[in-house]
Amino acid sequence: MKFSEAWLREWVNPSLDTQALIDQLTMAGLEVDGTEAAAGAFSDVVVAQVIDAKPHPDADKLRICQVDDGDAVRGVVCGAPNARAGIKVAYARVGAKLPDGTKIRKAKLRGVESLGMLCSAAELGLGDDHDGILELPGELTDGVPLREQLALDDLSIDVDLTPNRGDCLGLKGLAREVGLLNDLPVEQPTIASVAAVHDERFAVRLDEPQGCPRYLGRVVKNIDAQAKTPLWMTEKLRRSGIRSIDPTVDITNFVLLELGQPMHAFDLAVLDAPIVVRLATPGERLTLLDGRDVELDTNTLLITDATGPVAIAGVMGGARSGIGAATKDVFLECAFFSPLAISGTARRYGLHTEASQRYERGVDFELQEQAIERATQLLLDICGGEPGPVDITEAPKALPVRQAVTVRHSRLESLIGVSIEAPEVDRIFAQLHFEVTQRDTASNGDISWTIQAPSHRFDIEREADLVEEVCRVYGYNKIPPKRTSGAQALGQIPINQIPERRLREYLADAGYLETVTYSFVDPELQALLAPDTPAMKLMNPMSADLSVMRTSLVPGLIGAMRTNIARQATRLRLFEVGLCFQPQVSNDSQNMLQTQNVAGLLWGRRTPESWGQADELVDFFDAKGDLEALLEAFGASALRIEPGVEPIFHPGQYAQLVDESGAIVGRLGRLHPSIEAELALDHGVFVFELAAAALLSRTKPEFAAMSKFPRVRRDLAVVIARDVSAADLEAVAREALQENLVDFTLFDVYTGKGIDSNEKSLALGLTLQAPSATLTDVEIATHMERVTQALQQELGARLR
Repeated sequence: MKFSEAWLREWVNPSLDTQALIDQLTMAGLEVDGTEAAAGAFSDVVVAQVIDAKPHPDADKLRICQVDDGDAVRGVVCGAPNARAGIKVAYARVGAKLPDGTKIRKAKLRGVESLGMLCSAAELGLGDDHDGILELPGELTDGVPLREQLALDDLSIDVDLTPNRGDCLGLKGLAREVGLLNDLPVEQPTIASVAAVHDERFAVRLDEPQGCPRYLGRVVKNIDAQAKTPLWMTEKLRRSGIRSIDPTVDITNFVLLELGQPMHAFDLAVLDAPIVVRLATPGERLTLLDGRDVELDTNTLLITDATGPVAIAGVMGGARSGIGAATKDVFLECAFFSPLAISGTARRYGLHTEASQRYERGVDFELQEQAIERATQLLLDICGGEPGPVDITEAPKALPVRQAVTVRHSRLESLIGVSIEAPEVDRIFAQLHFEVTQRDTASNGDISWTIQAPSHRFDIEREADLVEEVCRVYGYNKIPPKRTSGAQALGQIPINQIPERRLREYLADAGYLETVTYSFVDPELQALLAPDTPAMKLMNPMSADLSVMRTSLVPGLIGAMRTNIARQATRLRLFEVGLCFQPQVSNDSQNMLQTQNVAGLLWGRRTPESWGQADELVDFFDAKGDLEALLEAFGASALRIEPGVEPIFHPGQYAQLVDESGAIVGRLGRLHPSIEAELALDHGVFVFELAAAALLSRTKPEFAAMSKFPRVRRDLAVVIARDVSAADLEAVAREALQENLVDFTLFDVYTGKGIDSNEKSLALGLTLQAPSATLTDVEIATHMERVTQALQQELGARLR
């Protein structure tokens, strides 16, 4: 929230300079992000009055103005369309300096001498309006410096509030904080009830009381649509980051900034009774005040009349019912919307408004009557009009209930780490306006306070919340630093479990870069890469493109890859170890299964660019080789890589990882060309992903002595059917030779002339070694005969 320091000091004025005030707010948990001067740096600009304004004889768009600056009447040539006699203006005298560095000098414009300049708001750093000169209130004194008259030596302070401190999204809340921190009274504006002068009401119905348990409305008739917002109000709005629009809208914005309560004003002439607060129905649309036409989803809380939606509740009004130049009668709305009903609505529609920012965090549910009275009085003062009665429609059972919370003195001191006397705690609770409904002393001397927080502190829910309040008011800087000490037990890792750290280190050593991505992913990317796997939607996502929980690590790796490609990367090896989330529906309730996966991605060149290396792209076997090396390094050789089919992967370049029970625990392959085209990728993308438990869980190691006897290698060339894999050959060979086969190598694959088109020739290298004796030629021949027969009987292989 951005606010004017001068405005805050109208409410409470501690004897602190600006920096000390900023430091105090930050230490109280209201972190100040930055400050900005209320106006540009200019000098010798004074308030003056235009006495006369005549057309320039030689220029159609220029006027010759006679300006009284309190000392003398001077001639100024001005091209502003609103330059006219009788108005007060900002007059830069000869010698004045403007924020952009311009120094005002005497000049002749088309032969007429000009002694100074009449300034626009933009030229003085007071806004963006440069279409005309700045018109000042008539009560200002001629000749007095503008900075002094408008108190422009002010700062706009930007406070970054945590989500639980919605009560400080208004000057009232900020002043209350500064007051309690400095033990000063807060000077609030007097807000009296405005007496009704007519009985007209507008019917309201709450069809969704859980979302809107309280709705206040008031009809104000015969306002002056041509009235202008006073400068004091537009300046306070501007210094708080809000642009002036028209008096009625400015008043609702002013109340929002002053009290923290959003409001809205409807043009009564276009409303068709009754006002109904309800959820949207399928297919409903609304044109918003910013001109956008949106289709409303069924989770959106709406303000409607008999003809349809007129506003998205708590976010933005509709164009149809907005205030215009012809508005005579208005319907003032002031409501309490539940944070859960508004949460995420603005984000779903790509909106961020001052109202949604407050309703999402929570608004004081007892503030609405005060706000509507304040807005009514301001409207009557500025635009005139005839107010009707305040009409309150509410569902009392749906309103928030202030819960009693208890805090123990022993627990408070334990968490804060210092001793705070009980009377000091009493004083802090009194300053916070926390009502102590019960104060007990236990038999062991421990004191407990039972607190009922005021309605504006809806974030007080548990004992730790009260401890935090005492701590920040007591002062974080009063808590002395001290070293903690304690005995820490050595960590233990079971012998059958490999530390996760080893997995990360291995992949990093293999040339992969670790990524850490959000557990939330883009629903469109999730649907593209896992079309058959439902994902759990977040109720309050950070953004629309991070709104579902990931079911795989692949979307995050793809996102990291695309970011790097956009920055001219030509070779990527990425990996991530993290949790994935699978929705589990049972007994009409939805739970979530969390599994830890490890995934890797390869894209681009096989090797770094070099004069001594061929410029080749990675292929399926690069990814397969890296995965096989990973399995071997972690003793997971029992996992088998088998062909498979999955829609998101390239046909013929996909395999699945299967454990001893036949369960699929991982996958490997190239993305389908259609997905690569959808992602605008011009090279193949290869990924592997498997359950981390398959690598990190192992059987208890058993050690055996290495054989001291020589090895011998024999080669076989066999012809088998094309659909038989080398892994099948290896499995049969190892079963036939048992411990005598110490190494199996596939060193040649041949198809073509001399081989049937449905067959292939594989050349196998078998390394034999006996554990307790040197193999004889007879034994070797016997072993080769045994393996040849096994291959023929089980796989139909024949010697080539």
